[in-house]
Amino acid sequence: MPFLSDTLARVKPSPTIAVTTKAAQLKAEGRDVIGLGAGEPDFDTPQNIKDAAKRAMDAGRTKYTPVDGIPELKAAICAKFSRENGLSYTPAQVSVGTGGKQILFNALMATCNPGDEVIIPAPYWVSYPDMVLLAGGTPVAVPCGIETGFKLTPAQLEAAITPKTKWFIFNSPSNPTGAGYTWDELRALCDVLLRHPHVWIMSDDMYDHLVFGDFQFCTPAQVEPGLYDRTLTCNGVSKSYAMTGWRIGYAAGPVALIKAMGTIQSQSTSNPCSISQYAALEALTGPQGFLAENRAVFERRRDLVVSMLNAAEGITCPTPEGAFYVYPDISGLIGKTTPTGTILTDDEVFATALLEETGVAVVFGAAFGVSPNFRVSYATSDDILRDACGRIQRFCAALT
Repeated sequence: MPFLSDTLARVKPSPTIAVTTKAAQLKAEGRDVIGLGAGEPDFDTPQNIKDAAKRAMDAGRTKYTPVDGIPELKAAICAKFSRENGLSYTPAQVSVGTGGKQILFNALMATCNPGDEVIIPAPYWVSYPDMVLLAGGTPVAVPCGIETGFKLTPAQLEAAITPKTKWFIFNSPSNPTGAGYTWDELRALCDVLLRHPHVWIMSDDMYDHLVFGDFQFCTPAQVEPGLYDRTLTCNGVSKSYAMTGWRIGYAAGPVALIKAMGTIQSQSTSNPCSISQYAALEALTGPQGFLAENRAVFERRRDLVVSMLNAAEGITCPTPEGAFYVYPDISGLIGKTTPTGTILTDDEVFATALLEETGVAVVFGAAFGVSPNFRVSYATSDDILRDACGRIQRFCAALT
């Protein structure tokens, strides 16, 4: 259409949202569909957080706030970084946005010029490359396969850096794989980054509380203080606190960058929802005991899904360190034929056939930059997961 901008042609709609929408449509038509596409906890927002939102409304906290966050929330974010990550920030170094996605987008919009490159390890969250493109930059995907646990090696990072590199986007635990970097693994990446002072680090720590077993979360500026002045440490309340719809994300970094992000936000959305900010304040300062309880549930679900998918013919499913996703490899299924005659030529065809023939909705691996794989979100009940994985097992067994 001639009135649409050239910018729109550079990006595509989110595949994860598309899968969730398709599953909802089929359900509305009466189909028996299990949606494993959405990255959204099935837990309700804790009651104390909802109560704080109600109190804020009753107190008339319904007006505009400072563009990038109320002072009380910024102070709570500083305390969170100090308490949990050993990072010292002042409120002037903090930005609060309408979800984690806006925080990342603001940073890229405020810093990227045409020709600037942004290194993105793949598999990656689907929005990273498109946000870079919208900001005028060039995404540089670096494939990290199952042989390295879906994690970037120092040699790969070194090889990807050029004089044009502006940012390195780092995500641990990862969406879509759940892969988490140990302190030593991150230390090795930081050593590479120390040799390239023109490269900035964007650390997406959204799943920092969702780690399992003995795994210990860590973040780049914590591992290497020498990177502090060129790192934007990003987080939010969506996943750990089951507050996806409240839309609050935040980040801390150098004052000049935070101010620039605020400028972008002031001319786009202005302040995040005032009520959501007070809810997030309670999330960060109120009781934290439910985090461990929810984490235990997710770990149990992870073990269930990994076990059942590895029992499916032709599927290899690594055990992730965190988040609530698995990213199975289906190399053993490519080229096979379904009972209805569909030849599985790639993971997108696999995901489509799986939905049409079994009613299980997953996201195909090409959307995340590494194939042939698919992503399962196990942020749903054990019974639903058993049903879904059983259907996947039967689907795979029926292939010829």
